[in-house]
Amino acid sequence: MVEPRVYQALAQPVVGHLDPYFFEVVGEVRRLLRVAFGTANEFTLAISGTGSSGMETAIGNFVEPDSKFAVFANGYFCDRLTEMGKRQGAQVVRLEKPWGETFTYEEAAEFLKRERPQTAAFVHAETSTGALQDPAAICKAAREVDALIIADTVTSLGGVPVNVDQHGIDVAYSCTQKGLSCPPGLAPFTASPRALERLNARKTAVREWYLDLKLLMEYYDGRKYHHTASSTLFYGLCEGLRLIEEEGLEKRFERHVKNHHALVRGLGQLGLEMHVAEGRRIPTLNTPRLPQGADDVKIRKHLLDRHGIEIAGGFGPLAGRILRIGLMGPLSTESCVQMFLGALQEAIDR
Repeated sequence: MVEPRVYQALAQPVVGHLDPYFFEVVGEVRRLLRVAFGTANEFTLAISGTGSSGMETAIGNFVEPDSKFAVFANGYFCDRLTEMGKRQGAQVVRLEKPWGETFTYEEAAEFLKRERPQTAAFVHAETSTGALQDPAAICKAAREVDALIIADTVTSLGGVPVNVDQHGIDVAYSCTQKGLSCPPGLAPFTASPRALERLNARKTAVREWYLDLKLLMEYYDGRKYHHTASSTLFYGLCEGLRLIEEEGLEKRFERHVKNHHALVRGLGQLGLEMHVAEGRRIPTLNTPRLPQGADDVKIRKHLLDRHGIEIAGGFGPLAGRILRIGLMGPLSTESCVQMFLGALQEAIDR
């Protein structure tokens, strides 16, 4: 759900992509994104494009042809990372686990020491399963083999602690339409000085002109024309980030965890089990298993038609087996949880 104040910000007059005021807004967005990511990285900005453009920026700039690229695979978006790596001409190696499980340090270390990749990637909060990966487990193992580490924080940024600097994440990207409570269209992105050193040492040119970080640096830092960025989307993102700063990151995280636990308790009272084990769940994206004989399409249709509530179903190996319930931003309140549980009970009974 988009924050009401973000809607108001989107109504501001449009200015050009080289207008001084636009770069004032960009500067504030970059500052606030550093707070949200938990980083001091100077190179922190918003890519013009959805979260997938952030993923492609990360892979396109930091995974070279013929290099070895390791992917921790436990869901749909790990498969997308794999596909992008292959298209870059990299040698992709994968450590696979069932959808909904996460990786331990021991598993990551054994895999990375065996493969010795130049770059490794994992999904922090896997949207397809509801599983939350501990970044420390993978980042520690990656540092031990000097691998650059890329983190997908599409579903975690703004709702779950990311702590880029604390964990030693080299590259992270996200989206605007989930934990930041804005419309889709921009991809928050951050790269460490270590990552930029690797980028500058590339032996081949970045294949994606539009997503070439060196060209984007010239635009955002040097104000040299690169593409026509949307001032409107930056207005919205800036306001969404201001709301997060006003609430305070710790209070925001606590609110999401509190309402996540309330929802899980309520789902249990409805007889629903969670797909992901306790302690590894994303507070902002909840995945209960469907009761025996229930039709997820009919349940979701009833919720939408009768109550105006839109939730998602599972896909891939989880198709027809789980529901995916977003509980983030302005929706993460006690009243919303209770309202949803009542509507879901009605839908299941029907």
